[in-house]
Amino acid sequence: MYQAQFPVLFLVFNRPSTTKLVFEEIRKAKPKRLYIAADGLRQNNESDIEKCKEVKEIVSVIDWECEVKTLFKDENLGCKYAVSSAIDWFFENEPAGIVLEDDCLPNNDFFRFCDVMLSYYNDDERVRFIAGSNFQDGISRSDGSYYFSKLSHVWGWASWRRAWKDYDVELDKYRGIDGGETFLGILKDKLLADDWASILNRVHNNEVNTWDYQWAITNMFNNGLSVMPNVNLISNIGFGSDATHTFSNNGFDSLKTYNLEDKISHPTLMLPNGAADYYTLQREHNLEFRLKEIEREKRKNRFKRLKFWKYSL
Repeated sequence: MYQAQFPVLFLVFNRPSTTKLVFEEIRKAKPKRLYIAADGLRQNNESDIEKCKEVKEIVSVIDWECEVKTLFKDENLGCKYAVSSAIDWFFENEPAGIVLEDDCLPNNDFFRFCDVMLSYYNDDERVRFIAGSNFQDGISRSDGSYYFSKLSHVWGWASWRRAWKDYDVELDKYRGIDGGETFLGILKDKLLADDWASILNRVHNNEVNTWDYQWAITNMFNNGLSVMPNVNLISNIGFGSDATHTFSNNGFDSLKTYNLEDKISHPTLMLPNGAADYYTLQREHNLEFRLKEIEREKRKNRFKRLKFWKYSL
C-alpha cells in the first residue's frame, strides 16, 4: 500500500457515511501531515448536532504516525467561505499538498499520482493544478499516464501555494472584463463561453454559494495547465438528496476507479487537450441537447418565414 508523502487536507462537515469511507482511504495512505477542517453547525438544524459530532469522532482516530492539525469552525460559514478559508489555511502552512472533500473517494494510486506530479512540476509555473478525476470514458488522451487540460476538476486534487495565492473567492480582480469574449478565447465555443460568463457574473453578484468555480476561473485566466490522469482515480459518492450541490450526476456518479501503471510516464506534448476538455464540457453543459434545440428553433423560424411570404404574395 502506497504511503502519501505530501500533506493532505480533509474537508468534512455533516456526512458521516461518506466521511468514514474517504477517511479509511486516507488512513491506508498514512500521510505524515494531515489537516482536517470542518464548517460549524447550521442554525436551527437539529440533525447537524449528532452528524457533525459523529464526523469528528471518525476523523479523530489516527492510528498511524502523523502530525494532525484541525480547523473546526464555531459557526456555519457555508460552502463558499468554509471551504475556501480552509484551503487558505492549508496553503498558509504548506507549500504544496493534496485536497479531499468528504464525498470524494480516492483509490490508493491517487496519492501516488499527486505525489509524483507535485514533485515533478514543483518549479514549473505553467502547471497549476493536479486532478484525480477522469471523465473520458476510457479514451486515452496522450502517450503518457496523463494529459493536460484547461479545466480544474476538484473531486480530489492537489496544487501549490504558488498557484493558490492567485485565488480570490469574490474574483474582484476580474470585475468589468468582457466575460463572453474572454471565455470564447479560452473555450472556443459560444455556448460554453456564455455559460461561463454567466457563472462569472453570478459570482460577482454573490449568487453562487460555492468556491470551486472561482478556482477554475482563476486557473483559466492565468493560462494554467491542469494535469489529468488517463484513468479515473476518484469516485464521487456524494450525489443525492443530502448533497450541497451534486443532486444530479450527468453520468459522473460513483465512477469506477483504476490503477495506474507501476511507473508513471510523462506525455510528449505539454499542450491542453481541446478534444478532451470539450468531451467533458459538452456533458456538463448538456451541449448536445441544447444544440439540437437551437437547430430545431432555426428550422421552425425558417418555416414561419416561408409561410409568411407564401401568404403575403
